[in-house]
Amino acid sequence: MRQRRSLVFFLLALLTLVMGFSSGRDLWFTIAYLLGLLLIVSFFWSLINLRSTKISRVTRNRRTQVGQPMEERILVVNTSIVPKLWLEVRDNSTFPDHNMSRVVTNLPPRKRYGWRNRTMSRLRGRYRLGPMLIRTSDPFGLFPMERKIDATTNVVVFPQTVEVWAFALPSGVLSGGDALRRRAFQVTTNAAGVRDYAPGDSFSRIHWRSTARRNRMIVKEFELDPQTDIWIVPDMSAAAQVGVTRAEAIVEEQSVIMPANEQSSSSALVTLPLSTEEYIVTIAASLARHFLRLDRAVGMMANGQTGEFVQPDRGERQTNKLLETLAVLRAKGTMDIANTMLTQSNRFQRGTTIIVITSTTDVAWAASARELMRRGLRVMTILVNPAGFLDEEDEAVLSADGLHSLLQLNAVPTIYVNAGDNLTEALSGTRRAAFHKR
Repeated sequence: MRQRRSLVFFLLALLTLVMGFSSGRDLWFTIAYLLGLLLIVSFFWSLINLRSTKISRVTRNRRTQVGQPMEERILVVNTSIVPKLWLEVRDNSTFPDHNMSRVVTNLPPRKRYGWRNRTMSRLRGRYRLGPMLIRTSDPFGLFPMERKIDATTNVVVFPQTVEVWAFALPSGVLSGGDALRRRAFQVTTNAAGVRDYAPGDSFSRIHWRSTARRNRMIVKEFELDPQTDIWIVPDMSAAAQVGVTRAEAIVEEQSVIMPANEQSSSSALVTLPLSTEEYIVTIAASLARHFLRLDRAVGMMANGQTGEFVQPDRGERQTNKLLETLAVLRAKGTMDIANTMLTQSNRFQRGTTIIVITSTTDVAWAASARELMRRGLRVMTILVNPAGFLDEEDEAVLSADGLHSLLQLNAVPTIYVNAGDNLTEALSGTRRAAFHKR
């Protein structure tokens, strides 16, 4: 419509110019000159408005968590001496419910205008911020112009976690775990000996007495902690998942209200979607954070859209690595958990503790868990009952009660979780119903 308006003004200018030449009257020439001048001024006004606009976008935190706010600030600067009557900034981010688009009006010369937006993170994942589109025009709306700012960045939303006060791991032969005579890359409390310095060794590992005695650089070697590694295995096979889809996950009516993370600066409540996939990921993230706080070495294996394999490690860096992996993990695996664990069992050392979090109803997992325990692995199952995520008429058809009973008969430690359960109580074992089926 606006392009037609500029075309109409151009045709009027051309018509008046023809009328001036045909009649010889000055009035027609004056109107033609005015219309031509109006088109020229309007074009350059719109062009200057567009090119003299600078936009800066500042994201306060590139990593956030479900239940915590993600804050952004946009600053629009007018670098010319021409005032901007209106300027539309359109944001094309993929972050859910994050709307930074705005129309800026009456921006004076050499002035700036900024605004910020705080959006509650409600769904885990990796999202794109940007690109942005700037639209403006002249006062008469004859030449609307737009410019695309292609700069983008990503923000990662970690999955929601709940507090775990205590977690009963499967008992082993020794209370301290099996001794592992393997060299460690990180510094531990168990010194195993000394060796020659190699490029890349930290100076804090230098053994000065041996260095002075041998007249060359000698560093200390360390062994792994006698406590065994803990592997967290969330079942991300597509066939084992029920509940709302990812597109429906942010619908509040289909979610269970859970307490917000205590680290969040907001006291608002967040929602845990009624999906076995989200329950499994939340449980896995909570256990990973719990054991890493206890300075245990935690690793993770998952059969999602791609095979994820994170080696066991300690510290805050491992926490971020595991949470970031879980943030983008999707239930698109093609192999069930029983076959996955049997084919990957050679990756685990004897005595390793494996926590499998699954919503499968296939009794084949009980046989696989028993076989893994025969190989010297300590297997524990957190069973998310899929029946509670379905309609009432489908609950009896798809229930994990049979698998839960079979796991108990095979002496496989199991925690039974139903839809709507308090995950803190279920994982911490502070109520009887968390460990026994209802």
